[in-house]
Amino acid sequence: MSALASILIASTHVLFQGQPATASDPNRLSIGRPGTLRVELGKIRSTQSGKLASPDDVAAAADGHRFVFLGELHDNPDHHKMQATVIEALAKRGRNVIVGFEMFTRPVQDNLNGWTLGWWSEEEFIEKSDWKKQWGFDFALYRPIFEATKKYRLPMVAMNVPREWVRQTGREGFKSLSSEIRAQVPEPDLTNQNHRAVFTALMGGHPMTGERAEFVYSAQVLWDAGMADTALKYLAKSPTISNTVFVVVAGAGHVMYGQGINYQIQKRTGETGITMTMIEGTDSEEVSRGIGDYVYVAAAPKRG
Repeated sequence: MSALASILIASTHVLFQGQPATASDPNRLSIGRPGTLRVELGKIRSTQSGKLASPDDVAAAADGHRFVFLGELHDNPDHHKMQATVIEALAKRGRNVIVGFEMFTRPVQDNLNGWTLGWWSEEEFIEKSDWKKQWGFDFALYRPIFEATKKYRLPMVAMNVPREWVRQTGREGFKSLSSEIRAQVPEPDLTNQNHRAVFTALMGGHPMTGERAEFVYSAQVLWDAGMADTALKYLAKSPTISNTVFVVVAGAGHVMYGQGINYQIQKRTGETGITMTMIEGTDSEEVSRGIGDYVYVAAAPKRG
């Protein structure tokens, strides 16, 4: 879990202390495509057909789409290996791949592509990108993705907005931000009830009531809307290439059910993209068919 996610979750737990939870399994919400299916450990399944799929199948399904959303659990190494494999499959398919990261905030954008271009060692990249402060998870978890970006010389995008913007919104609301900051991101739209249902489930099922609760929820929406805004602004400034695909690497909560970053992009452009949601399990897991276009199940790592 990222430091910012920890802050939001901690704020939510304090806010709802003593209130009864009405918990729903985040992996089995009734949103989008109806029904459920079982996905075996170590496998990918298409939620549309129910059939087993490969990373190449995911890449093929992305033909004609400008966005692919790969939702992870941050500390699961197999999720990152799968993300890297899908990115490689897209590159091998001849797509002009751009990789956007939740892990980096906008101010470090100029300190990323020296890695892609082969100018820096891994140690130099970790230092120049300010990885330890930007994210904090062990770099080794994400190494497969960064090795893929370097191998295929893929541009990388720092998608996240500065964390203080989200923290302040969570404490005091979006309107507490300066007019200069508010001009750089879309105002959070709090009317998407499906997204609110996903957020509530991820927060343990606590009801969202009161001004402070709305501030916390506004912060989550700002987080998603800000990352979508970064991706769209980057593409608007880039040369128009017909086979471009922007791959979003982010926490599963930012993409599942098509209600996070993907929803924000669809609201602005009408584009849906392809979503792969990655979860954990021990054998096979029952999930909602609406959770994404593809679901991958990996074993949970040992956690201290």
